[in-house]
Amino acid sequence: MTPFTQEAWACRCEWGPIAVAALAPADVTIVVDVFSFTTCVDVAASRGVAILPYPWNDASAAEFARAQRAELAGRRRQAQYSLAPESYLNAPEGLRCVLPSPNGAQLTLAAAPTARVLLAGSLRNARAVATAAGRLGRSFNVIPAGERWHDGSLRPALEDWLGAGAIVGWLPGSRSPEAESAVALFERHRDTLVETLDRCGSGRELVARGHGQDKLIAGQLDVSSCVPRFDGLAFVALGASGS
Repeated sequence: MTPFTQEAWACRCEWGPIAVAALAPADVTIVVDVFSFTTCVDVAASRGVAILPYPWNDASAAEFARAQRAELAGRRRQAQYSLAPESYLNAPEGLRCVLPSPNGAQLTLAAAPTARVLLAGSLRNARAVATAAGRLGRSFNVIPAGERWHDGSLRPALEDWLGAGAIVGWLPGSRSPEAESAVALFERHRDTLVETLDRCGSGRELVARGHGQDKLIAGQLDVSSCVPRFDGLAFVALGASGS
């Protein structure tokens, strides 16, 4: 047992794929990637779309999509579906879409082999996901994905810590200091979420790349009742397809 398991508390919070092995096992694991994987998952699953996570958008992703008889998400503005949440606003029910992401999707696939229940959380569905998690278990690992620096190392991303805090704030049970700090940060910015997302590094990066619309969708707090659960292959809305 290492000092980093947070096993003494019901609610734990730690960054990125390494947290999967570092944290003590939990009844429910919640991955958070606000810009933009889990936001896309929420918007898509709300419409009855199944999102199949994949770590990289390369030739193997296309092969995987063909094997699964699914659409393959591509680059923003170049493909019908992408990491832009708005691309799923009118997606047809029953669509299966492979969504590559080096952060949220990769984290999902790292967590899946050992997670008892795996949910996708965001600012949009924070309360709904936490409420469902509270029905499904008594211990919770909330894992913000973060982003990547140019050298490939983890960049802690403010938007993901805010999303984690929004979720932990609704979870039952004791909180580790890390989880408590996420809640405190969220409460500090609750009334200025859009402005905070505008000013933070990730938000400024989105604007610089012409993807400012992502922030407007991702920054909506508790507007969704959807609870996406990973079924071993895809995220689908809890209660759909036997999930």
